[in-house]
Amino acid sequence: MADNKVEKARQYMAERKSNCAQSVFRVFAQAYGLDEPVALRISQGFGGGMGHTGGVCGAVTGAYMALGLANPASKENPRQSVDKTYALVNEFDRQFRELYGTVNCTELLGYDLTEPEKILEAREKGVFTTMCPKFVADAVKITEELLR
Repeated sequence: MADNKVEKARQYMAERKSNCAQSVFRVFAQAYGLDEPVALRISQGFGGGMGHTGGVCGAVTGAYMALGLANPASKENPRQSVDKTYALVNEFDRQFRELYGTVNCTELLGYDLTEPEKILEAREKGVFTTMCPKFVADAVKITEELLR
């Protein structure tokens, strides 16, 4: 099942139908009761390191959203699901950092995405089409593992 989600996420990236956050989040959305168009709208501002702010990688934030979506809040004890989600997010973070050393988009890509000329330079160098699909694939794999 993970390979199917990984391939779908890669395809979304390759066809430029989704940013990193959308590509990760949308492959989990329907399984947890969220319509794909809604998932795309929710996650659209998180690509490019939180909307090109140079923050957390979109593949990572897409995974965080999926992990939260997979843990419905209890009416009796909503804090319990929050704590469970935090534990999953922390484990995701640990595994992703083990692979890449950081979850920061600017650090992962080596380009400051707060600067429009650096975004253009990264595009010209093919960074978004060569590096980002790896981050997306690994984010999907880790998320799948954590949700088993």
